[in-house]
Amino acid sequence: MPEQGERRIVLIRHAKAVPKDVTEDFDRALADRGSHDAPQAGDWLERSGFAVDLALCSPARRTRQTWQLMLPRLSLPPPTLYQDRLYEADADGLLSAVTQTPAAVAGLALVGHNPAVHELAARLCGDGPQELVQRLRAGFPTCAIAVLTVDGGWDGLAPGAARLAAFRAPGDD
Repeated sequence: MPEQGERRIVLIRHAKAVPKDVTEDFDRALADRGSHDAPQAGDWLERSGFAVDLALCSPARRTRQTWQLMLPRLSLPPPTLYQDRLYEADADGLLSAVTQTPAAVAGLALVGHNPAVHELAARLCGDGPQELVQRLRAGFPTCAIAVLTVDGGWDGLAPGAARLAAFRAPGDD
């Protein structure tokens, strides 16, 4: 793929996890609801037609489980990189990971945690259907997915440069 052209960022918040007081935060597993919601999110992503060439995923147990339950639902599952820096990253840290994506990647999934995923989506979103933009700005529930499109290379990604193409939360489909 050329260095320019439309790029797609699929931001995914991990599915519902067990409460924080059950175990160490990094090791928190998905709750029953999360184990139910994640495959449905994978089904939605497959039906949506928003192809993903590469996935970046926090190594925390709940993000890994979310993505691993979504992957079998994708007809063309992408390679996945589990990156330690995504676990406690803020929105700037997530943006840094996105801007370092190889130019050949047209569709990137990022599976992470709030508040960073929500803050990054809201920061990048400069345009899109008003109803979707309002829903995104109002919150980013567990297992929600925001699909943003941008023109040009990853390295030039800036606040307000993306268009919100889709926003999906559990119960939408």
